Amino acid sequence: MAATPSALYRAIIDAWNARDAERMSRAFADDGTLIGFDGSTIETRSGVCDHLQPIFASHPTASYVAIERETRRLTPTVAVVRAIAGMIPPNGTDFKPELTTVHTLVAILDGTLPEARWKAAIFQATPAAWHGRPNDLATVLDELRAVRDAAPAKASVRSSSL
Repeated sequence: MAATPSALYRAIIDAWNARDAERMSRAFADDGTLIGFDGSTIETRSGVCDHLQPIFASHPTASYVAIERETRRLTPTVAVVRAIAGMIPPNGTDFKPELTTVHTLVAILDGTLPEARWKAAIFQATPAAWHGRPNDLATVLDELRAVRDAAPAKASVRSSSL
């Protein structure tokens, strides 16, 4: 699926934005887990596909714009990607602040080198509420708007350092 953990994260976001359940599920390891914004936990690659297909079929979903904050190798075959993402509703032009999310991806190198590819062991979306800190949310939304405005038709994910 992906040559690097960052490329895997971008593939997941791009598949979501394309509303392509099959492509998104291919980013997961056979026993991978998706933990949704609402806390739903979906087990296995086929479970991810089965869960997403009716969602994508029943209504237009909001699109992600994301900023990758960190990629950290824990071992040669395990990495963590942290990102912040905002969602733009269908036919919308700006983010819904209440849908701002922190993404955590635990990626594993799947297969035998040199054909091995990174796959999602766990992909989690956590609501980013910043209770009592509205300036933090405003700052992140400004960062996400800059990414959105820089390349609206091309880039859904940008890397940045903390």
